[in-house]
Amino acid sequence: MVWPFPPKSRKQIARIEITGAIASETRKTVLKALKEVEEKKFPALLLRIDSPGGTVGDSQEIYEALKKLQKKVKIVASFGNISASGGVYISMGAQHIVSNPGTITGSIGVILRGNNLERLLEKVGVSFKVIKSGPYKDILSFDRQLTSEEERILQDLIDVSYGQFVKTIADARGLEVDAVKAFADGRIFSGEQAKELGTVDRLGTEEDARIWAAELAGLDPEKAECNTIEEPKSFVNRLLNRSQGRSPIGNTLNWVEFELATAGQPLWLFRP
Repeated sequence: MVWPFPPKSRKQIARIEITGAIASETRKTVLKALKEVEEKKFPALLLRIDSPGGTVGDSQEIYEALKKLQKKVKIVASFGNISASGGVYISMGAQHIVSNPGTITGSIGVILRGNNLERLLEKVGVSFKVIKSGPYKDILSFDRQLTSEEERILQDLIDVSYGQFVKTIADARGLEVDAVKAFADGRIFSGEQAKELGTVDRLGTEEDARIWAAELAGLDPEKAECNTIEEPKSFVNRLLNRSQGRSPIGNTLNWVEFELATAGQPLWLFRP
């Protein structure tokens, strides 16, 4: 027997909130949440982003999952205080984007950083003996300067990643690649400027984005509630009922942990 009444989720808007640096844990929890959106057949998704960006591969996987979900769900992204670099990239997986006028966004580009402690190590009398299988196996080693050939190799890597970023924005927003490159030089800009550049559709609040998502899905904006998909609460919090408020996705790493985990990796990341 087929149940005659549609599930409650058919009349609700799924909501996923992504905060903080985008890393592997963010990817895992977001992909799990997107699968839940698809399985429960939510007609619309409100994607709230408050992130300075993060790792390249994780951002790309979230974007690809959102792009796939577009075939079944209306997706509206809403920018919070900051949606920069990788935050911009994952928003390209939404059909529509709403930003606050004062949101910090942009920072479209790639950065790779290494630390050179050679002079410090010399002062304390520490040196390293390296046995390697190839001349570039210890590239970005902290105990020596980069060679000119190593700089070229890394610059080529950055340029390829940058090209992927620019093309994704151009394709998603219906812009020419050269037009995107004109402002994709690492600069940050406000939500108002982003609208002028064509990387967001409307200026407004998260509530404005919710109403738009409801309208796109054919729901009554006055009645369509948001169902926030949260990370699972710990057993202790559930047992003691001490968990307060929502549990946004992506804030599990502090900055020290993030820096250590991503040392030497290309990043789509803005940090003032």
